[in-house]
Amino acid sequence: MVAALARTVHRHVDVDGVRVFYRESVPVRADAPVLLLLHGFPSASHQFRRLIDALGTHYRLIAPDYPGFGHTETPSDFVYTFDHLADVVEGVVERLGLTRFVMYVFDFGAPVGFRLATRHPEWIAGLVVQNGNAYQQGLSSGARDFIALTPDTPGSEDAIRGLLTLPGTRGQYEGGTSVPELIAPDGWTLDQHFLDLPGRKEAQIALAFDYHTNVERYPQWQAWLRDHTPPALITWGRNDPFFPEAGAHAYLADLPDAELHIFDTGHFALEEKLPEIAPLIADFLDRTSAAMT
Repeated sequence: MVAALARTVHRHVDVDGVRVFYRESVPVRADAPVLLLLHGFPSASHQFRRLIDALGTHYRLIAPDYPGFGHTETPSDFVYTFDHLADVVEGVVERLGLTRFVMYVFDFGAPVGFRLATRHPEWIAGLVVQNGNAYQQGLSSGARDFIALTPDTPGSEDAIRGLLTLPGTRGQYEGGTSVPELIAPDGWTLDQHFLDLPGRKEAQIALAFDYHTNVERYPQWQAWLRDHTPPALITWGRNDPFFPEAGAHAYLADLPDAELHIFDTGHFALEEKLPEIAPLIADFLDRTSAAMT
């Protein structure tokens, strides 16, 4: 017997001159719980295709591409900062009429998502955190060195560009995995296609130099977690070279009731552990759905 797969629509919405591409599942119930999927670096909404297939029949999953990523089309004068990415995603949420949802934050999705949460706490019914860091404990020494780069640091741009090559992109998917053969090449191949488009590497360099603004906001985001105590499901690949396992446990200081699951995989945990993680997300959405009404 074949399990029902979700229908997914692919659309664009205009936000202040940015033509934002997004994927949206079509659940069987019009009032299905909403999960906003915020992708990471150097990926886009395609990283959630399998999750949308698995859960989109029963839940409304929405995954936008940020400016500078995926299929989103950005004006040539767009300024790439994390504040500006959050502005655009905020506009997407407003244009889609979303008023209450669970938010999935992964990698870059954490700084984008926590900006949304502090601006609109009334929107957030719960959090699914997957290798999305908000704590000093969750920064590896390599991540700290990378974040410390500035435009005036000798060789800084070359160091960033080294991550934007095919070996660098592939390594982010396969690094830390327990069974590399489970990692399909489609993700990192498509990511590299987008990275190689005109202007995309320059966008990533600008965001890399802006990353320090996220670390500076960690105390603000932690205070938001303590003050609002959203229900939270934390899933984490323990072998992430950027955001080590300590970053997952750090959330428990501010969200002691959070549900925590650590997996023996790397940064892109869904690539290897989707069969284990998807049921956890479904159960979490069922338990938090009452808060979305």
